[in-house]
Amino acid sequence: MAATPQEIAEWMVGEIRFKGMLRQEDAVAHIKAHFGEEFIFVNENGHSSLEKEVKKAFRKLHSGRVAWDRDGFFWAWT
Repeated sequence: MAATPQEIAEWMVGEIRFKGMLRQEDAVAHIKAHFGEEFIFVNENGHSSLEKEVKKAFRKLHSGRVAWDRDGFFWAWT
């Protein structure tokens, strides 16, 4: 069965809850390997990024409790 953006978002929040943070490169590698490359794209800066439905599900799931660190390329609890 194919993965859904919701399942990926739940994995991401679980990782952040368990580890306190999630690096983008680790998230991208895990999502590609376990959920499929269709959930990742290369943005205008040449960086791998999460597909917008995944980002939307992720934001909805964490309800503002997770912040993106632009300099460190990771998410962490706020």
